[in-house]
Amino acid sequence: MEEYKKKKILCVGLVCLDIINVVEKYPEEDTDSRCLSQRWQRGGNASNSCTVLSLLGAPCAFMGSLSSGYVAENLPDVTAEDFSKVDLHQFKWIHWEGRNAEQQVQMIQQVEVFNRPLPPQERITLSVEIEKTREPLYQLFPHGDLVFVSKDVARHFGFQSAGAALKGLYSRVKQGAVLVCAWAEEGADALGPDGVVLHSDAFPPETLVDTLGAGDTFNSAVIYTLSNGGSLQDALTFGCRVAGRKCGFHGYDGIAEMSAL
Repeated sequence: MEEYKKKKILCVGLVCLDIINVVEKYPEEDTDSRCLSQRWQRGGNASNSCTVLSLLGAPCAFMGSLSSGYVAENLPDVTAEDFSKVDLHQFKWIHWEGRNAEQQVQMIQQVEVFNRPLPPQERITLSVEIEKTREPLYQLFPHGDLVFVSKDVARHFGFQSAGAALKGLYSRVKQGAVLVCAWAEEGADALGPDGVVLHSDAFPPETLVDTLGAGDTFNSAVIYTLSNGGSLQDALTFGCRVAGRKCGFHGYDGIAEMSAL
C-alpha cells in the first residue's frame, strides 16, 4: 500500500504560453488602455494542474504536446495511440482536461482494461474536467470516477447554482462517481453516490490579484486531498482554500506553503 501511495498523478491535456497584460482597470469596449506590465508564463489547464500538484508536494507528471521554442501554432492533442505507450504502472491517478474527447475516451478505456485484474485499492483513479461548452466533451461525463464540471457548462445546461447543476447532471456520470462543480465566489459543491450534496464556502483573499488558473488550482487541490485518502468534504474545502489563496498573488509559487495545511 505504501508503494501505491508513492505512485504519481498524471495530468493529460494542454500546455501553452499565457501572455498576461496588466492594466489599471478592465478595458471598456473600443477603448485603448495603457499596459502597466506584462509577463509570460506557462499555462494550459492540465499543465497548471500539474504545477499546483507539484507545489503541494504530490509526485506528478504531465502528458501533452510541447514545442521546441517559446511559440508554436497548432500543436496536436495527445492521441490514444500516444497514450498506449505510457507505462501505467507508474500512476495512482490520471486526470484528463477535456479536449479531443473521442480520443480521450479511448485512453480511459485503456486504463479500465489495465485496472480490471487489480484489487480496488490498487486501481488507477480516473478524473475528467469538462470546462468548455462543446457538445463532444459531454461524452466524458460517464468516464470519470471524479468529474469536474464548470460553471459555464452548468449554465449552458440551464442551471443557476452548483447544487442545482449537480442534481441535474448526476444522471450523466457512471455509478459510484463523484461530480464536483465550483461556482467562483459562491464556493463549490460535490455530489457522490450517497445522494448528499456537500458544500464549501469560498475563501477570498484580502486583495484580489490574479484569478488566472484558479479553477485548475481548485481541481488540483481536490485531487491532491482525495489521492492522499482525505474525505470528499475535506477535499472540497481544501480546494476552495487553496484556490482562494492563489487569487491573492500572481502565478502559483505561493501555493507551496499550502501543503502544510
